[in-house]
Amino acid sequence: MGALILPATGSVYLEANAVIYTVEKIEPYSSFLKPLWIAAAKGSISIVTSELTWTETLTKPMREKNEFMEMLFRDFLSAPEIQLIPATLALWEHTARLRASGLKTPDALHAATSISSHCALFLTNDSVFKRIPNLPVLHLKTAISS
Repeated sequence: MGALILPATGSVYLEANAVIYTVEKIEPYSSFLKPLWIAAAKGSISIVTSELTWTETLTKPMREKNEFMEMLFRDFLSAPEIQLIPATLALWEHTARLRASGLKTPDALHAATSISSHCALFLTNDSVFKRIPNLPVLHLKTAISS
């Protein structure tokens, strides 16, 4: 398994699947992401995600009426290490530009949020993000395989 190489400082953007892997302890991703949480706890990096991640991570537990998993996701996303970025009008404008290039709205919002927040790294397992200019994507499955 490859190692997660983090920026020395700055922000790291977590797309919803990286949050799900962490909270649900899905391997090998959970172990791979462990250095991220250590660096965040030390304060050397900050972790950023869109408020959209709140919706994306709570949907399955709510559908399955799994109150325990709902609580875990709420607690995780409310942790001091996580900065939830609200979708402002300026962000929606940026999202529309990315959407016009062929992205789905949720993906465009994640990318716009990361770019607007000047994140040094974007963690995801969705390869669609690799085609977005100026988005420093680390595709988890590829990184783990190398």
